[in-house]
Amino acid sequence: MIFSAHLREAEVEVDYDSELAVLDRRTKTEQELEHLREAQAVTEEAMEFACHSICAATPDAGGILHDGDTVLTSELMRQRITSFLIGKNYSNHHDSIVVTVPHVADCHHHGSGPLRAGLPVIVDIFPRANATGYWGDCTRTAVNGEPSSEILQMHEAVVKAKADAIDALRVGTTGGAVHQATVKSITGSGYVMGLPPEGAGEDFVSMRHGTGHGIGLEVHEPILLSDGGGEILANEVFTVEPGLYSAKFGGVRVEDMVAVTEAGPVNFNRIPDHLDWR
Repeated sequence: MIFSAHLREAEVEVDYDSELAVLDRRTKTEQELEHLREAQAVTEEAMEFACHSICAATPDAGGILHDGDTVLTSELMRQRITSFLIGKNYSNHHDSIVVTVPHVADCHHHGSGPLRAGLPVIVDIFPRANATGYWGDCTRTAVNGEPSSEILQMHEAVVKAKADAIDALRVGTTGGAVHQATVKSITGSGYVMGLPPEGAGEDFVSMRHGTGHGIGLEVHEPILLSDGGGEILANEVFTVEPGLYSAKFGGVRVEDMVAVTEAGPVNFNRIPDHLDWR
């Protein structure tokens, strides 16, 4: 904008279009769709590696997970995910998320400290393919041992919300409408939307973010699948990532990458949504 202001001062007529090239970025070519499919496939490989490592670890008497003599921490798992991705010629620019109680109550926290048996671990991996510049983005939740009944119910609700949101992804609808499909699903399962109100206990459970976002040459691109999200175009690609979070019970999030075609939504993910990755 500052350059256009200087041009106008020099009496050069300037037309400004905030959507210039944005629509071109939003609608993907067949080659771009293939690049994103490939990026998501490698992201899923990293996800299977990470979730299996968590579920195959050995808990000590206090429930802290170990890989041999090494304590399995959020930081160590992120390092191992990054090393895995480097071996695939992918860059992990923003680092992955490997988070459990108590930090999972902040749904954007990357995680810190030891991982424990019986508690869900949210793993969110979003790397960039060095060869093409396109991004993957996938989230799963892993539990070493037996999840609590609360986590099982939260997981069931989140998986259902993801399916309902994907079913709502249609050409000509809006990002806001897709998010409302998520809201309807989450509340229909007995949960609420929004941050904990003042005075809420640690057992408060809610979804605290939008349904998803566009993806391509950046990991976050227009439009958002959230209130106010605009009209969806053919061959747009989105993440769909509902989640539920509690400071006491832990958190659950699942995330797929979905292309919106004239024939309907096409899910690029192939790995399951389960909690036990042994």
